Amino acid sequence: MRVLGVDPGTAATGYGVVEAGNGAPGGGRLIECGVITFARRSSLPRRLAELHAEIVALIDRHHPAALALENAFYHRNVRTTLVLGHARGVVLLAAQQAGLAIAEYAPATVKKTVTGAGAAPKAQVGAVVARLLRLRQAPRPADAADGVAVALTHILRT
Repeated sequence: MRVLGVDPGTAATGYGVVEAGNGAPGGGRLIECGVITFARRSSLPRRLAELHAEIVALIDRHHPAALALENAFYHRNVRTTLVLGHARGVVLLAAQQAGLAIAEYAPATVKKTVTGAGAAPKAQVGAVVARLLRLRQAPRPADAADGVAVALTHILRT
């Protein structure tokens, strides 16, 4: 099973494509990971359109069976939470349009599943992702490691 994991944002969205099964060690095999970034001064609608297009391109390129998405967390700044919800919405739309199975996980669930601790720092998440996938180093930047961790969470929990 191939899973596209996404850690959504409107400044940067981390993603990871992980293949499970076929005797893959740990949580599977990393196919691709990275970060989708946006121009600082671009409008929110433009960022959302770019995010949707990039997720559609990832789905078209890798043909995952499922998309795993990190849930929105509640931030003190209501606007930040609302904008993150918009980003999650376009990712969900792309997955639904492609007919993918969709799973959503709370940030603490992702950290606990991958590292064993729900409050693990980003560096620890990256280090454990590298160990599970037998990588020489953690995916960089940290947002990419977070996307991979979301994909691994889905693989390890299903």
